[in-house]
Amino acid sequence: MNGAVRLPLETPELEILASGSTRVRRTLLPNGARILSEQVPGAQSATVGFWVAVGSRDEEPVTYGATHFLEHLLFKGTPTRSALDIAVAFDSVGGEHNALTAKEHTCYYAKVRDVDVPMAIDVLADMFTSSILESDEFESERGVILEELAMADDDPGDVVGERIFEAVFGDHPLGRPIGGNPASIGAVSRDAVWAHYQKNYRPQDLVVTVAGAVDHDELVTATIAALDRAGWPSDAPASPVPRRSDVAHPAAPLDPGVGGVSRLVIRPLEQVNVMLGVPGISAVDARRPALAILNSVLGGGMSSRLFQEIREERGLAYSVYSFSSGYSDGGLFGLYAGCSPARAGEVAELMLAEFRKLAETGISEEELGRARGQLGGASALALEDSDARMSRLGRSELTLGEFADLDETLVRLGAVTRDEVRELAAELIAGPLSIAAVGAVQPDTFTKLDVEPTAA
Repeated sequence: MNGAVRLPLETPELEILASGSTRVRRTLLPNGARILSEQVPGAQSATVGFWVAVGSRDEEPVTYGATHFLEHLLFKGTPTRSALDIAVAFDSVGGEHNALTAKEHTCYYAKVRDVDVPMAIDVLADMFTSSILESDEFESERGVILEELAMADDDPGDVVGERIFEAVFGDHPLGRPIGGNPASIGAVSRDAVWAHYQKNYRPQDLVVTVAGAVDHDELVTATIAALDRAGWPSDAPASPVPRRSDVAHPAAPLDPGVGGVSRLVIRPLEQVNVMLGVPGISAVDARRPALAILNSVLGGGMSSRLFQEIREERGLAYSVYSFSSGYSDGGLFGLYAGCSPARAGEVAELMLAEFRKLAETGISEEELGRARGQLGGASALALEDSDARMSRLGRSELTLGEFADLDETLVRLGAVTRDEVRELAAELIAGPLSIAAVGAVQPDTFTKLDVEPTAA
Protein backbone atom coordinates (compact mmCIF):
# COMPACT_ATOMS: atom_id res chain seq x y z
CA MET A 1 0.00 0.00 0.00
CA ASN A 2 1.41 3.37 -1.03
CA GLY A 3 -0.18 6.30 0.78
CA ALA A 4 -3.47 6.52 2.61
CA VAL A 5 -6.60 5.26 0.85
CA ARG A 6 -9.66 7.49 0.85
CA LEU A 7 -12.98 6.01 2.01
CA PRO A 8 -15.67 7.79 -0.04
CA LEU A 9 -19.18 7.39 1.31
CA GLU A 10 -20.59 6.73 -2.14
CA THR A 11 -18.21 3.88 -3.07
CA PRO A 12 -19.93 0.49 -2.59
CA GLU A 13 -16.81 -1.72 -2.50
CA LEU A 14 -13.16 -1.16 -1.60
CA GLU A 15 -10.23 -3.52 -1.11
CA ILE A 16 -6.78 -2.66 0.24
CA LEU A 17 -3.67 -4.80 0.66
CA ALA A 18 -2.09 -3.29 3.75
CA SER A 19 1.25 -3.70 5.50
CA GLY A 20 1.88 -7.13 7.01
CA SER A 21 -0.08 -8.71 4.15
CA THR A 22 -3.38 -7.94 5.83
CA ARG A 23 -6.41 -7.51 3.60
CA VAL A 24 -8.79 -4.64 4.29
CA ARG A 25 -12.21 -4.67 2.63
CA ARG A 26 -15.18 -2.35 2.87
CA THR A 27 -18.76 -2.85 1.74
CA LEU A 28 -21.46 -0.17 1.70
CA LEU A 29 -24.93 -1.72 1.91
CA PRO A 30 -27.86 -0.11 0.06
CA ASN A 31 -29.40 0.81 3.45
CA GLY A 32 -26.38 2.95 4.32
CA ALA A 33 -24.69 0.55 6.76
CA ARG A 34 -20.94 0.15 6.28
CA ILE A 35 -18.99 -3.06 6.91
CA LEU A 36 -15.19 -3.09 7.16
CA SER A 37 -12.87 -5.99 7.83
CA GLU A 38 -9.14 -6.54 8.18
CA GLN A 39 -8.14 -10.14 7.62
CA VAL A 40 -4.91 -10.88 9.50
CA PRO A 41 -2.90 -13.92 8.35
CA GLY A 42 -2.46 -16.54 11.07
CA ALA A 43 -5.01 -15.03 13.45
CA GLN A 44 -7.35 -17.40 15.29
CA SER A 45 -9.59 -14.81 16.90
CA ALA A 46 -11.33 -11.62 15.86
CA THR A 47 -12.66 -8.44 17.42
CA VAL A 48 -16.07 -7.25 16.28
CA GLY A 49 -17.29 -3.67 16.71
CA PHE A 50 -20.69 -2.08 16.09
CA TRP A 51 -20.24 1.70 15.93
CA VAL A 52 -22.44 4.75 15.75
CA ALA A 53 -21.07 8.28 15.32
CA VAL A 54 -23.02 9.63 18.28
CA GLY A 55 -21.35 10.66 21.52
CA SER A 56 -21.87 12.87 24.52
CA ARG A 57 -21.45 16.06 22.48
CA ASP A 58 -24.58 15.22 20.47
CA GLU A 59 -27.02 15.24 23.39
CA GLU A 60 -29.80 17.73 23.95
CA PRO A 61 -29.91 19.59 27.30
CA VAL A 62 -32.65 17.27 28.59
CA THR A 63 -30.60 14.17 27.74
CA TYR A 64 -27.11 14.90 29.11
CA GLY A 65 -25.59 11.53 29.86
CA ALA A 66 -28.17 9.69 27.71
CA THR A 67 -25.59 8.30 25.28
CA HIS A 68 -23.70 6.59 28.08
CA PHE A 69 -26.98 5.55 29.73
CA LEU A 70 -28.06 3.97 26.44
CA GLU A 71 -24.76 2.11 26.16
CA HIS A 72 -25.59 0.36 29.45
CA LEU A 73 -29.17 -0.36 28.45
CA LEU A 74 -28.31 -2.13 25.20
CA PHE A 75 -26.96 -5.00 27.29
CA LYS A 76 -30.26 -5.35 29.20
CA GLY A 77 -32.31 -7.29 26.69
CA THR A 78 -34.18 -7.52 23.39
CA PRO A 79 -37.46 -9.25 22.43
CA THR A 80 -35.50 -12.49 21.89
CA ARG A 81 -32.69 -12.26 24.47
CA SER A 82 -32.54 -11.35 28.15
CA ALA A 83 -29.55 -9.63 29.72
CA LEU A 84 -28.48 -13.04 31.03
CA ASP A 85 -28.80 -14.56 27.54
CA ILE A 86 -26.45 -11.90 26.16
CA ALA A 87 -23.90 -12.51 28.92
CA VAL A 88 -24.12 -16.29 28.57
CA ALA A 89 -23.65 -16.14 24.79
CA PHE A 90 -20.17 -14.68 25.23
CA ASP A 91 -19.18 -16.30 28.51
CA SER A 92 -19.96 -19.78 27.19
CA VAL A 93 -17.36 -19.40 24.42
CA GLY A 94 -14.72 -17.60 26.52
CA GLY A 95 -15.35 -14.34 24.69
CA GLU A 96 -15.10 -10.78 25.92
CA HIS A 97 -17.78 -8.17 25.31
CA ASN A 98 -18.17 -4.57 26.37
CA ALA A 99 -18.90 -1.09 25.09
CA LEU A 100 -17.49 2.42 25.24
CA THR A 101 -19.02 5.85 24.98
CA ALA A 102 -16.85 8.73 23.82
CA LYS A 103 -17.52 12.35 22.99
CA GLU A 104 -18.12 11.64 19.29
CA HIS A 105 -18.97 7.94 19.01
CA THR A 106 -20.23 4.83 20.77
CA CYS A 107 -18.95 1.30 20.15
CA TYR A 108 -20.25 -2.12 21.21
CA TYR A 109 -17.61 -4.80 20.78
CA ALA A 110 -16.67 -8.40 21.39
CA LYS A 111 -13.55 -10.53 21.01
CA VAL A 112 -14.08 -14.19 20.17
CA ARG A 113 -12.51 -17.17 18.42
CA ASP A 114 -12.89 -17.28 14.67
CA VAL A 115 -15.63 -19.93 14.84
CA ASP A 116 -17.70 -17.68 17.09
CA VAL A 117 -17.67 -14.56 14.89
CA PRO A 118 -21.15 -15.32 13.45
CA MET A 119 -22.53 -15.55 17.00
CA ALA A 120 -20.93 -12.24 17.95
CA ILE A 121 -22.40 -10.56 14.87
CA ASP A 122 -25.85 -11.96 15.65
CA VAL A 123 -25.87 -10.91 19.32
CA LEU A 124 -24.37 -7.45 18.79
CA ALA A 125 -26.76 -6.77 15.90
CA ASP A 126 -29.71 -7.81 18.07
CA MET A 127 -28.56 -5.49 20.87
CA PHE A 128 -27.88 -2.61 18.50
CA THR A 129 -31.16 -2.76 16.59
CA SER A 130 -33.72 -4.22 18.97
CA SER A 131 -33.10 -3.31 22.59
CA ILE A 132 -36.37 -2.71 24.44
CA LEU A 133 -35.21 -0.39 27.25
CA GLU A 134 -37.68 -1.96 29.66
CA SER A 135 -38.80 0.46 32.38
CA ASP A 136 -37.74 -1.63 35.38
CA GLU A 137 -34.33 -2.28 33.84
CA PHE A 138 -34.05 1.43 33.10
CA GLU A 139 -34.55 2.37 36.73
CA SER A 140 -32.21 -0.37 37.93
CA GLU A 141 -29.48 0.80 35.56
CA ARG A 142 -29.97 4.40 36.65
CA GLY A 143 -28.73 3.28 40.06
CA VAL A 144 -25.78 1.44 38.51
CA ILE A 145 -24.73 4.54 36.57
CA LEU A 146 -25.03 6.75 39.64
CA GLU A 147 -22.69 4.33 41.42
CA GLU A 148 -20.31 4.48 38.45
CA LEU A 149 -20.30 8.28 38.62
CA ALA A 150 -19.69 8.13 42.39
CA MET A 151 -16.77 5.75 41.84
CA ALA A 152 -15.26 8.11 39.26
CA ASP A 153 -15.74 11.05 41.61
CA ASP A 154 -13.67 9.22 44.22
CA ASP A 155 -10.78 8.99 41.74
CA PRO A 156 -8.86 12.29 41.64
CA GLY A 157 -7.37 11.35 38.27
CA ASP A 158 -10.83 11.06 36.74
CA VAL A 159 -11.99 14.26 38.41
CA VAL A 160 -9.06 16.35 37.21
CA GLY A 161 -9.54 15.01 33.69
CA GLU A 162 -13.17 16.13 33.63
CA ARG A 163 -12.28 19.52 35.08
CA ILE A 164 -9.58 20.27 32.48
CA PHE A 165 -12.05 19.63 29.67
CA GLU A 166 -14.52 21.99 31.34
CA ALA A 167 -11.81 24.61 31.73
CA VAL A 168 -10.52 24.44 28.15
CA PHE A 169 -13.82 24.00 26.30
CA GLY A 170 -16.14 25.93 28.60
CA ASP A 171 -19.78 25.67 27.51
CA HIS A 172 -18.91 23.89 24.26
CA PRO A 173 -20.39 20.35 24.12
CA LEU A 174 -16.87 18.88 24.17
CA GLY A 175 -16.48 20.29 27.68
CA ARG A 176 -19.29 18.18 29.13
CA PRO A 177 -18.56 14.95 31.01
CA ILE A 178 -19.32 11.89 28.89
CA GLY A 179 -21.36 10.17 31.57
CA GLY A 180 -23.38 13.19 32.59
CA ASN A 181 -23.62 14.07 36.27
CA PRO A 182 -25.78 12.79 39.14
CA ALA A 183 -28.37 15.51 38.56
CA SER A 184 -28.75 14.85 34.82
CA ILE A 185 -28.80 11.07 35.24
CA GLY A 186 -31.32 11.38 38.06
CA ALA A 187 -33.56 13.56 35.90
CA VAL A 188 -33.39 11.91 32.46
CA SER A 189 -36.49 9.93 31.52
CA ARG A 190 -36.82 6.59 29.80
CA ASP A 191 -38.79 8.31 27.00
CA ALA A 192 -35.97 10.78 26.39
CA VAL A 193 -33.37 7.99 26.15
CA TRP A 194 -35.70 6.00 23.89
CA ALA A 195 -36.08 9.01 21.58
CA HIS A 196 -32.29 9.39 21.53
CA TYR A 197 -32.00 5.71 20.57
CA GLN A 198 -34.59 5.89 17.81
CA LYS A 199 -33.09 9.05 16.35
CA ASN A 200 -29.48 7.90 16.20
CA TYR A 201 -29.47 4.10 15.80
CA ARG A 202 -30.53 3.52 12.20
CA PRO A 203 -29.03 1.50 9.33
CA GLN A 204 -27.37 4.59 7.85
CA ASP A 205 -25.68 5.28 11.21
CA LEU A 206 -24.22 1.79 11.59
CA VAL A 207 -20.57 0.94 10.99
CA VAL A 208 -19.44 -2.65 11.59
CA THR A 209 -15.68 -3.30 11.86
CA VAL A 210 -14.04 -6.69 12.34
CA ALA A 211 -10.32 -7.46 12.54
CA GLY A 212 -8.44 -10.73 12.87
CA ALA A 213 -9.58 -14.10 11.60
CA VAL A 214 -12.44 -12.93 9.41
CA ASP A 215 -13.74 -13.70 5.93
CA HIS A 216 -15.28 -10.53 4.54
CA ASP A 217 -17.91 -12.17 2.35
CA GLU A 218 -19.11 -14.33 5.24
CA LEU A 219 -19.13 -11.24 7.47
CA VAL A 220 -21.32 -9.31 5.03
CA THR A 221 -23.71 -12.25 4.67
CA ALA A 222 -24.00 -12.68 8.45
CA THR A 223 -24.55 -8.94 9.01
CA ILE A 224 -27.23 -8.69 6.34
CA ALA A 225 -29.04 -11.69 7.80
CA ALA A 226 -28.91 -10.22 11.31
CA LEU A 227 -30.18 -6.83 10.14
CA ASP A 228 -32.97 -8.45 8.12
CA ARG A 229 -34.11 -10.35 11.21
CA ALA A 230 -34.26 -7.06 13.08
CA GLY A 231 -36.45 -5.44 10.44
CA TRP A 232 -33.59 -3.44 8.93
CA PRO A 233 -33.68 -4.79 5.35
CA SER A 234 -30.37 -4.33 3.58
CA ASP A 235 -32.03 -3.28 0.33
CA ALA A 236 -34.00 -0.36 1.81
CA PRO A 237 -32.27 2.61 0.12
CA ALA A 238 -30.50 5.16 2.33
CA SER A 239 -27.23 7.06 2.26
CA PRO A 240 -24.74 6.77 5.13
CA VAL A 241 -24.72 9.73 7.48
CA PRO A 242 -22.05 12.33 6.60
CA ARG A 243 -18.85 12.40 8.61
CA ARG A 244 -18.45 15.21 11.08
CA SER A 245 -15.51 16.61 9.14
CA ASP A 246 -17.96 17.23 6.26
CA VAL A 247 -20.38 19.16 8.46
CA ALA A 248 -19.92 22.68 9.79
CA HIS A 249 -19.44 22.73 13.57
CA PRO A 250 -18.81 25.62 15.96
CA ALA A 251 -15.24 26.83 16.03
CA ALA A 252 -13.01 26.48 19.09
CA PRO A 253 -14.99 27.99 21.96
CA LEU A 254 -12.26 30.13 23.47
CA ASP A 255 -11.13 33.44 22.03
CA PRO A 256 -7.29 33.41 21.86
CA GLY A 257 -7.33 36.90 23.32
CA VAL A 258 -9.07 35.74 26.49
CA GLY A 259 -7.10 34.21 29.34
CA GLY A 260 -7.74 30.64 30.44
CA VAL A 261 -9.47 29.56 33.61
CA SER A 262 -8.79 27.12 36.42
CA ARG A 263 -10.92 24.52 38.14
CA LEU A 264 -9.76 23.79 41.69
CA VAL A 265 -11.36 20.91 43.59
CA ILE A 266 -10.17 21.18 47.18
CA ARG A 267 -9.97 17.81 48.94
CA PRO A 268 -7.82 16.54 51.84
CA LEU A 269 -5.65 14.19 49.75
CA GLU A 270 -2.01 13.22 50.08
CA GLN A 271 -1.32 14.30 46.49
CA VAL A 272 -2.48 17.03 44.15
CA ASN A 273 -3.44 15.89 40.67
CA VAL A 274 -2.77 18.84 38.39
CA MET A 275 -3.34 19.34 34.67
CA LEU A 276 -2.47 22.24 32.39
CA GLY A 277 -4.39 22.43 29.13
CA VAL A 278 -4.60 24.49 25.94
CA PRO A 279 -6.83 24.14 22.86
CA GLY A 280 -5.28 21.55 20.54
CA ILE A 281 -5.72 20.48 16.94
CA SER A 282 -8.50 18.39 15.43
CA ALA A 283 -8.40 14.68 14.68
CA VAL A 284 -8.36 15.43 10.95
CA ASP A 285 -5.61 18.06 11.05
CA ALA A 286 -2.72 17.20 8.72
CA ARG A 287 -0.28 18.10 11.53
CA ARG A 288 -1.23 15.06 13.62
CA PRO A 289 2.17 13.39 13.04
CA ALA A 290 3.94 16.56 14.20
CA LEU A 291 1.75 16.62 17.30
CA ALA A 292 2.64 12.99 17.99
CA ILE A 293 6.35 13.85 17.82
CA LEU A 294 5.82 16.90 20.04
CA ASN A 295 3.94 14.86 22.61
CA SER A 296 6.56 12.10 22.60
CA VAL A 297 9.44 14.49 23.19
CA LEU A 298 7.69 16.61 25.80
CA GLY A 299 5.99 13.96 27.92
CA GLY A 300 5.50 10.68 26.08
CA GLY A 301 7.85 8.37 27.93
CA MET A 302 10.64 7.92 30.47
CA SER A 303 13.14 9.74 28.25
CA SER A 304 10.79 12.70 27.73
CA ARG A 305 11.63 16.17 28.97
CA LEU A 306 8.90 16.29 31.60
CA PHE A 307 9.83 12.90 33.05
CA GLN A 308 13.54 13.65 33.12
CA GLU A 309 13.23 17.15 34.57
CA ILE A 310 10.44 16.70 37.11
CA ARG A 311 10.83 13.09 38.20
CA GLU A 312 14.42 12.06 37.52
CA GLU A 313 16.28 15.33 38.18
CA ARG A 314 14.10 16.84 40.90
CA GLY A 315 12.11 13.93 42.34
CA LEU A 316 8.94 16.00 42.51
CA ALA A 317 6.45 13.53 41.03
CA TYR A 318 5.99 9.84 40.41
CA SER A 319 3.69 10.27 37.40
CA VAL A 320 4.19 13.09 34.91
CA TYR A 321 3.33 13.18 31.21
CA SER A 322 1.72 15.08 28.33
CA PHE A 323 -1.28 14.01 26.26
CA SER A 324 -3.49 15.08 23.38
CA SER A 325 -7.16 14.52 22.51
CA GLY A 326 -8.45 15.30 19.03
CA TYR A 327 -12.02 15.64 17.77
CA SER A 328 -13.65 16.55 14.48
CA ASP A 329 -13.43 20.31 15.01
CA GLY A 330 -10.94 20.87 17.80
CA GLY A 331 -8.80 19.30 20.45
CA LEU A 332 -6.96 19.61 23.73
CA PHE A 333 -3.27 19.36 24.53
CA GLY A 334 -2.42 18.85 28.16
CA LEU A 335 0.25 18.18 30.79
CA TYR A 336 -0.28 16.13 33.95
CA ALA A 337 1.54 15.52 37.22
CA GLY A 338 0.71 14.07 40.62
CA CYS A 339 2.73 15.64 43.45
CA SER A 340 2.65 16.79 47.06
CA PRO A 341 0.42 19.79 47.83
CA ALA A 342 3.42 21.83 48.91
CA ARG A 343 5.08 21.46 45.49
CA ALA A 344 2.01 21.69 43.22
CA GLY A 345 2.64 25.29 42.16
CA GLU A 346 6.32 24.59 41.51
CA VAL A 347 5.56 21.48 39.46
CA ALA A 348 2.98 23.31 37.35
CA GLU A 349 5.50 26.09 36.67
CA LEU A 350 8.16 23.55 35.67
CA MET A 351 5.80 21.77 33.29
CA LEU A 352 4.86 25.03 31.64
CA ALA A 353 8.53 26.06 31.44
CA GLU A 354 9.41 22.85 29.57
CA PHE A 355 6.54 23.41 27.18
CA ARG A 356 7.69 26.99 26.54
CA LYS A 357 11.28 25.90 26.05
CA LEU A 358 10.23 23.42 23.39
CA ALA A 359 8.15 26.09 21.64
CA GLU A 360 11.03 28.57 21.69
CA THR A 361 14.04 26.40 20.84
CA GLY A 362 12.51 23.31 19.28
CA ILE A 363 13.77 19.76 19.58
CA SER A 364 17.10 18.18 18.73
CA GLU A 365 17.75 15.80 15.86
CA GLU A 366 18.36 13.07 18.42
CA GLU A 367 14.98 13.70 20.04
CA LEU A 368 13.28 13.65 16.65
CA GLY A 369 14.81 10.27 15.82
CA ARG A 370 13.98 8.84 19.23
CA ALA A 371 10.36 10.00 18.96
CA ARG A 372 9.98 8.46 15.52
CA GLY A 373 11.32 5.18 16.86
CA GLN A 374 9.08 5.26 19.92
CA LEU A 375 5.92 6.04 17.96
CA GLY A 376 6.66 3.62 15.15
CA GLY A 377 7.44 0.80 17.56
CA ALA A 378 4.41 1.49 19.71
CA SER A 379 2.16 1.53 16.63
CA ALA A 380 3.54 -1.80 15.44
CA LEU A 381 3.17 -3.43 18.86
CA ALA A 382 -0.39 -2.15 19.26
CA LEU A 383 -1.37 -3.81 16.00
CA GLU A 384 -0.50 -7.21 17.46
CA ASP A 385 -3.93 -6.94 19.09
CA SER A 386 -7.08 -7.31 17.00
CA ASP A 387 -8.81 -4.81 19.29
CA ALA A 388 -6.47 -2.08 18.05
CA ARG A 389 -7.01 -3.03 14.42
CA MET A 390 -10.78 -3.05 14.87
CA SER A 391 -10.63 0.39 16.49
CA ARG A 392 -8.39 1.70 13.71
CA LEU A 393 -11.01 0.67 11.14
CA GLY A 394 -13.70 2.45 13.15
CA ARG A 395 -11.76 5.70 13.45
CA SER A 396 -10.81 5.56 9.79
CA GLU A 397 -14.42 5.21 8.68
CA LEU A 398 -16.16 7.46 11.18
CA THR A 399 -13.71 10.32 11.60
CA LEU A 400 -10.77 10.36 9.22
CA GLY A 401 -12.35 9.27 5.95
CA GLU A 402 -9.14 7.45 5.03
CA PHE A 403 -7.26 4.29 5.92
CA ALA A 404 -3.54 4.56 6.66
CA ASP A 405 -1.59 1.38 7.42
CA LEU A 406 1.59 1.06 9.48
CA ASP A 407 3.85 1.77 6.51
CA GLU A 408 2.02 5.02 5.79
CA THR A 409 2.15 5.97 9.47
CA LEU A 410 5.93 5.52 9.45
CA VAL A 411 6.23 7.58 6.25
CA ARG A 412 4.26 10.42 7.81
CA LEU A 413 6.32 10.36 10.99
CA GLY A 414 9.49 10.32 8.91
CA ALA A 415 8.39 13.43 7.03
CA VAL A 416 7.97 15.55 10.18
CA THR A 417 10.65 18.24 10.57
CA ARG A 418 11.99 19.89 13.68
CA ASP A 419 10.67 23.25 12.47
CA GLU A 420 7.15 21.82 12.15
CA VAL A 421 7.26 20.57 15.72
CA ARG A 422 8.53 23.89 17.06
CA GLU A 423 5.96 25.89 15.08
CA LEU A 424 3.11 23.72 16.31
CA ALA A 425 4.31 23.97 19.91
CA ALA A 426 4.47 27.75 19.59
CA GLU A 427 0.94 27.84 18.21
CA LEU A 428 -0.42 25.65 20.99
CA ILE A 429 1.24 27.49 23.85
CA ALA A 430 -0.01 30.81 22.49
CA GLY A 431 -3.56 29.67 23.22
CA PRO A 432 -5.33 30.35 26.51
CA LEU A 433 -3.83 28.26 29.33
CA SER A 434 -6.22 26.52 31.72
CA ILE A 435 -5.50 24.64 34.95
CA ALA A 436 -7.34 21.91 36.80
CA ALA A 437 -6.25 20.54 40.15
CA VAL A 438 -7.71 18.16 42.71
CA GLY A 439 -6.30 17.95 46.24
CA ALA A 440 -5.18 20.15 49.08
CA VAL A 441 -4.70 23.23 46.92
CA GLN A 442 -5.30 26.87 47.77
CA PRO A 443 -6.61 29.71 45.58
CA ASP A 444 -3.07 31.13 45.43
CA THR A 445 -1.31 27.83 44.59
CA PHE A 446 -0.95 28.69 40.91
CA THR A 447 -0.76 32.49 41.06
CA LYS A 448 2.54 32.59 39.13
CA LEU A 449 0.80 31.05 36.13
CA ASP A 450 -1.53 34.07 35.91
CA VAL A 451 -4.71 32.04 35.62
CA GLU A 452 -7.82 33.08 37.51
CA PRO A 453 -8.65 30.47 40.21
CA THR A 454 -12.19 29.12 40.29
CA ALA A 455 -13.57 26.52 42.67
CA ALA A 456 -15.20 23.57 40.89
